[in-house]
Amino acid sequence: MPDTAPSSLTAPQDELSIVRNRTFDEIAIGDSASIERTLTQQDIQLFALLSGDVNPQHLDEDFAASTRFHGVIAHGMLGGALISAVLGTRLPGPGTIYLGQTLKFLAPVRVGDRLRITVAVRARDEAKKRLTLACTCINQDGATVISGDAEVVAPTERVERARTTLPEVRLRVGQDGVQRLLEHVRTLGTLRTAVVHPCDPLSLGGALDAHAAGIIDPVLVAPRARLMAVAEKAGLDLSGIAIEDVAHSHAAAARAVAMVQEGQVQALMKGSLHTDELMAAVVASQGGLRTKRRVSHCFVMQTPAYPRPFIITDAAINIAPTLEQKADIVRNAIDLAHAIGVAEPRVAILAAVETVNAGMPATLDAAALCKMADRGQITGGLLDGPLAFDNAVSIAAARTKGIVSEVAGRADILVVPDLESGNMLAKQLEYLGDAASAGIVLGARVPIVLTSRADSRETRLASCAMAVLLAHHYQGAPL
Repeated sequence: MPDTAPSSLTAPQDELSIVRNRTFDEIAIGDSASIERTLTQQDIQLFALLSGDVNPQHLDEDFAASTRFHGVIAHGMLGGALISAVLGTRLPGPGTIYLGQTLKFLAPVRVGDRLRITVAVRARDEAKKRLTLACTCINQDGATVISGDAEVVAPTERVERARTTLPEVRLRVGQDGVQRLLEHVRTLGTLRTAVVHPCDPLSLGGALDAHAAGIIDPVLVAPRARLMAVAEKAGLDLSGIAIEDVAHSHAAAARAVAMVQEGQVQALMKGSLHTDELMAAVVASQGGLRTKRRVSHCFVMQTPAYPRPFIITDAAINIAPTLEQKADIVRNAIDLAHAIGVAEPRVAILAAVETVNAGMPATLDAAALCKMADRGQITGGLLDGPLAFDNAVSIAAARTKGIVSEVAGRADILVVPDLESGNMLAKQLEYLGDAASAGIVLGARVPIVLTSRADSRETRLASCAMAVLLAHHYQGAPL
């Protein structure tokens, strides 16, 4: 339902729950009505879905950037549909018969534009109960982007009805995106992976699923007897799966790290042991696993409300990172973005506000990180911050606040101030926003798949797929 705005008509208090018309006899030349709408990416996607018009000018950012419009624009008839909404719900309202419409498209309409759609009566035909209405769509800068005339038959009887509650329409991603990712990484070959202490049905089943999908070649590092008992109880087949027999979870973490150092495996995958137990073994390793960078975690996420996959970091390893540690967190995230095919990721350094405030350390760190990027200390991405979350992911929000930025509204990487905020953000998106996710640890010489016991099968598969992409990136192999 379009946003509503005041018009020359008197808006009743219950206009949000009641839709009513004006009859022909109540309408005079000069009467007008308006609605306002801020255009979102999902508006364009839904219109393309319903109309079948999948012109890349409206849907493909890379293609659209190369055109004369230098970016995605809305379908012209989406504006026409908004004019129809005013005629059908405001003036004349329910009972109107649409006879004809002329339209001139005078300027492109972009994501984030705030449109005011107005119809105004300029002629009446008493005999036929017909109206001619001038129609305009004006953007937030005062420019007329669409104009035309509508011809309608106005209703002659009063109509007043409760507004209909419409079903929610959402564009879904997740399963389809994971499937495409799996199809891509299968062409890269399996990744020899030490699965550390997978001694519960979920972690063991996840490793076997990734093996069956042709993504990893697992080595199960755990007490053999316990593994066999879990597999038997869960009905899982371990035939042909390599097992590295160790005494307990602590020994499993140490042995898995040693296998990396010995060149026996090219990745690690967390099983049912605690994250800090595995990471302690990684951090304590000598000669082969540590790098000069801080180890950090990334979630790769895709949600129906955002037009592209994005990265959230760090939501699992560094509790309250310092500025120096945040610099490595950003560098690691940029590496991951490169590995998944984003040549120059847009990095939003998040805070509660978009201005630098001496009383808010996150804003000071954000400003310092951007200056480090300016001076070449952080490379490979385009940084901006501080940015509040809405400004980072919504072009409309950024424009409303007057933020001019190549990153705002189009971020590929969201760098959170601390682990708590990152963890809550990622889980809110997953459980309330239908986001598909994958978790991976960077900063070591091999990728580390870090999943939660509550993670779905799809999340575990996607995380393993990310490890394959990252391992090939580390080796310098083409994706």
